[in-house]
Amino acid sequence: MIKLLGTAWTSSANKALLLGSGELGKEVVIELQRLGIETIAVDRYDRAPAMHVAHKRYVINMLDYDQVVDVVRREHPDVVIPEVEAINLDALKDLEAEGYRVIPNAEAVGITMNRLRLREFAAEKVGVSTTKYKFAFNEDEAAEACEAVGFPCLIKPEMSSSGHGHALASNKEEAKKAFKEAIAHARGKSEKVIVEEFVEVATELTALTYRHDTGNGIETVPLVPVEHQRPKGIYYYYESWHPATVSEEVISKAQGIAEKVVEALGGLGIFGVEILVTKDGRVLFSEVSPRPHDTGLVTLASMELSEFAIHARAVLGLPVPLPKLLTPAASKVILASEEIEAPCLEGVREALKVRGFHLWWFGKPRSYVERRMGVAIATGSTVEEALRKVREGVSKLKVVRCR
Repeated sequence: MIKLLGTAWTSSANKALLLGSGELGKEVVIELQRLGIETIAVDRYDRAPAMHVAHKRYVINMLDYDQVVDVVRREHPDVVIPEVEAINLDALKDLEAEGYRVIPNAEAVGITMNRLRLREFAAEKVGVSTTKYKFAFNEDEAAEACEAVGFPCLIKPEMSSSGHGHALASNKEEAKKAFKEAIAHARGKSEKVIVEEFVEVATELTALTYRHDTGNGIETVPLVPVEHQRPKGIYYYYESWHPATVSEEVISKAQGIAEKVVEALGGLGIFGVEILVTKDGRVLFSEVSPRPHDTGLVTLASMELSEFAIHARAVLGLPVPLPKLLTPAASKVILASEEIEAPCLEGVREALKVRGFHLWWFGKPRSYVERRMGVAIATGSTVEEALRKVREGVSKLKVVRCR
């Protein structure tokens, strides 16, 4: 735990090393630097967003055991903060055994990056409500599992990111094809899938929940959930708003699920617990990220402390009094429509004329179709007003080739 704040680039420096340096990591680095922490940004490609603001940067293959261990030992950070899922888990476990503080802990990172382990953990160990599910190891098992949970069913790889390899199957033949699709897009050498009941979703929530050291022990604190939506075929969020507009009963159930899951995972920091609210009224656990969540970018405007400020404090072992919700806010992603090296954003002047509209251009070195290149956040007196403003502003923006 951090007791004294040192000075970066000196012998008294407190160091934080991020494994993964995207747009969420960039905000974490900014918050850490406000506390004087020396930051090291690590990713698989150069000029990743967090590298723009970190004190140091490294480009490595984060799935390679030796490269992960070497960079951590070289920098000897006070905390190692995984910011993506594609990291060598054995390296994290061994570094933790050496005495390095992995956030929230290596076991939690391992559970949350693997859909099969996570579903067993949530449904069987923690005992929270989930969709019906089965695991499958080949095409025939996938077809049988779909029949057992009921058609249509969803088939997902054991490990993947951004929805790659997710497929909906309406019969046994489609289930077999979906199994092949899932395995083709799986990360690593996995040959297993999870087969899930397909539910009619009314809305989705991210129940942001954090664990921090109060000085008298570790406390788990649920925040007011963020609500979000994603269009059909898009597996990352598209728009989110805060606070959620669902009933108090649904909010209470979502927070209860999140608190149980996060307590069981342990460690320190913020967690993004994804919750499905079905059209027939069920409130179901879906997934959890042991780090700031992309839907939580809206908290940069809506809360007294953003999810990134909460995470920075908590991972350092500092107390985080429950922050207030300051204003309704809404966010909308800025997507690319083509592959461009060193892309530009046009329409900025017109977009920024919208009162209460704020822009985050991530500065990613390359775009491709549907890559998230930025986010806009707007505030308003109501969620509806904030959504109207953010949609108006984003409608004026476009990712283009620089002239």
